[in-house]
Amino acid sequence: MTLPITRADVIAVTASGRATAVSVAAATDGRVVDPVAGIAETLRSAFRAGRPIVLIGASGIAIRALAPLIADKADEPPVLAVSEDGSSVVPLLGGHRGANDLARRIADALGGTPAITTASDVRFGVALDAPPVGWKLANPSRHKEVAAALLAGASARIDGALPWLDHASFPRAEDGAVTLAATTRRTEDQSVRLVYHPATLALGVGCERGCDPEELWNLVQTTLADADLAPGAIACVVSLDLKSDETAVHTAATRLGVPARFFDAARLEAEAPRLATPSEVVFREVGCHGVSEGAALAAAGSDAVLIVPKRRSERATCAVAEAPAPIDPAAVGRPRGTLAIVGTGPGTPDWRTPEVDALVAAADDLVGYDLYLDLLGPIADRKQRHPFPLGAEEDRARAALDLAATGRNVALVSSGDPGIYAMATLVFELLDRTDRADWARVAVQVSPGISALQAAAARIGAPLGHDFCTISLSDLLTPWAAIEGRIKAAAEGDFVVTFYNPVSRRRRTQLHAAKATLIAHRPADTPVVLARSLGRPEETVTVTTLADLDPETVDMLTVVLVGSSTTRAVPRSDGGCWVYTPRGYAGKPGSALLEKDTS
Repeated sequence: MTLPITRADVIAVTASGRATAVSVAAATDGRVVDPVAGIAETLRSAFRAGRPIVLIGASGIAIRALAPLIADKADEPPVLAVSEDGSSVVPLLGGHRGANDLARRIADALGGTPAITTASDVRFGVALDAPPVGWKLANPSRHKEVAAALLAGASARIDGALPWLDHASFPRAEDGAVTLAATTRRTEDQSVRLVYHPATLALGVGCERGCDPEELWNLVQTTLADADLAPGAIACVVSLDLKSDETAVHTAATRLGVPARFFDAARLEAEAPRLATPSEVVFREVGCHGVSEGAALAAAGSDAVLIVPKRRSERATCAVAEAPAPIDPAAVGRPRGTLAIVGTGPGTPDWRTPEVDALVAAADDLVGYDLYLDLLGPIADRKQRHPFPLGAEEDRARAALDLAATGRNVALVSSGDPGIYAMATLVFELLDRTDRADWARVAVQVSPGISALQAAAARIGAPLGHDFCTISLSDLLTPWAAIEGRIKAAAEGDFVVTFYNPVSRRRRTQLHAAKATLIAHRPADTPVVLARSLGRPEETVTVTTLADLDPETVDMLTVVLVGSSTTRAVPRSDGGCWVYTPRGYAGKPGSALLEKDTS
């Protein structure tokens, strides 16, 4: 089946190819990816993730980078090379998984030539093993023998409606040696016969709260088998929006390999005149006379036919409606909204995880402090941005949840790690304290980022090598008395301490107080690391001592890391130093660390 051509990773080898990359991204709903990790690794990362790849540059670069990863052509994503001037578009891999179609689209947009070499595509003008979106080849293992027969001159018999083959250039005959069939029914595999399932069936489902996924799945399987319907003809699994967070519904959709979509009760109630088994009980409970039948009919459209009325198990129902043409799931109801709370790291894209990049790329909407959205760079291109000023954290979280509750795919962007003094905890607090059923149905995912404390430690050595803690010195949300108690406990426990939010324009005394508490419990020469603007061009990392720490030199962009009584500063040959906290290996039996190695 041809993959929907969306969100290709477009990678320019040179600066002069970037303009072409931007044009290709616009033509493919893709994104320009800056190869900050190097061209080869950027290509391999996208390939492993299964994303379509368009390289603006020489095809040999992609071939050499991806050769070690090439295995099963059935699983490889489309990979294309485009010349810098856009005149040549070469599909390298995944020709029958969308690359050939992608090449044609790019060539049309750039005025270039698609260099398609697949024999059946060239001869027939169509890929028989890659039907268009909305169709599925049921028996791909038969493709080679069918294509070989047609290339040898055999005629094809068309059984059923296959409009996408109308312009294919192979001979046809009622008694053709090859059969190309279209059906929504289950069929037996036969030689020299390809069977295509049009995605014209909508599977409506309903279930009680917390229904066992296996119960609904068994009902679906039995229903389709009894009606002799092919699972490959199912376009989508549909239900009432109150069920959008039901695991059973999403499990059924995942196993069928189709999207789950949802309607509100008013839309389902509009289908009441067409229901085969309307229920007053259901109407009193959810506001419509039928969930599974109503959802199936709503998804399949006004010309649909209910071919399988409601069937029941103990806690679930399902029904099937058939549309006259393939159903576009994207135009049906709405999906379950998702909220990805992502951490971008301290500043540089090098510290942003591939998972965060993927979630941002998949998002419809980006919500966050405007500076954080700017720091995303090209990855945020062509997204709907919802910027908020510094200090509007609750407004950001509410806006993100509101958008996700409408079925949008939302990324809430934090710097550093979103779970460390950042947006993740606020989202969960809102979910806990706010009675919003629509928020509760949103799928929430937290994707970690490199925290400022990790980045600061990595820049200077290994100061977090033993027990440590983090304390925010901001008393905007936490009473100062509580913060003082935590500083004292950390001092008495001899923890390495990382201070977030050490000072602000109005808060000038807290770091002074923290210093006074700590110096009473550890040596005056305890190393202190001041890491400012980590990951940005203006980054500075300096080392001082607890005695010499001057809080007046610290600002809100600085992370302050204070060592424990055992933390050490080790001079480097360049005049700087490393800072580390021993974990105790010197006391381990057999260790030679007690004797200084001067070799």
